[in-house]
Amino acid sequence: MAANRKTLLVSIFLMMVVVLAGVSGYYWYENTYFVSTEDARVAGDIVKVYPLLVAKLAEVRAAEGQKVVKGEVLARQELNNLPDSSAEQTLLRAPVDGIIIRKQGTEGEVATPGQAVFWLVDPHKLYVSANIEETKISRIKPGQLVEVTLDLYPGRTFNGRVQEIGQATTATFSVLPQTTSSNFTKVTQKVPVKIQLTDLENLQLIPGTSAVVKIRVR
Repeated sequence: MAANRKTLLVSIFLMMVVVLAGVSGYYWYENTYFVSTEDARVAGDIVKVYPLLVAKLAEVRAAEGQKVVKGEVLARQELNNLPDSSAEQTLLRAPVDGIIIRKQGTEGEVATPGQAVFWLVDPHKLYVSANIEETKISRIKPGQLVEVTLDLYPGRTFNGRVQEIGQATTATFSVLPQTTSSNFTKVTQKVPVKIQLTDLENLQLIPGTSAVVKIRVR
């Protein structure tokens, strides 16, 4: 009986050693060959449409989610007492092909220069923006292969490549002031990395949605 119990204990111990070795090996492999982060999201270069005049919106022809082409009239302002030669300035046209992801303005509302009425993004030029810790950014190089999972498409893995590495941390452009007090707590900063997906066909991505990236660094 004692011998059987000893054998059982030894077997359990050996199983624990094997499991621990396997877990340790897995994390060593992942940390050696990959840099991963869940701090990532779908992004795109947003183009804003501004009016040229201070005038009421006489007509709004476009809505959120609508596809538009470059030069298409999205809205028209009242001409008021302006000469007919200024009519073109009352038209708000799409500066690029894309989809309207936000509309800020209704008919009868006064629109002014500097106040964007429409936000557009080209759905064919969306990418994933991943924030990588500064302690790992030296391992990231343009062209490295990336595995991407998107919350929009659970259970699927997409391929991509590192396209650009930011030249400043995300905190650099924060609207919050940097602390100058003596109660300073060091925080690991993050650098944005732009990842271009290589298989975007038939995908309908939404800017701002979450992603997880796994960059192969070796």
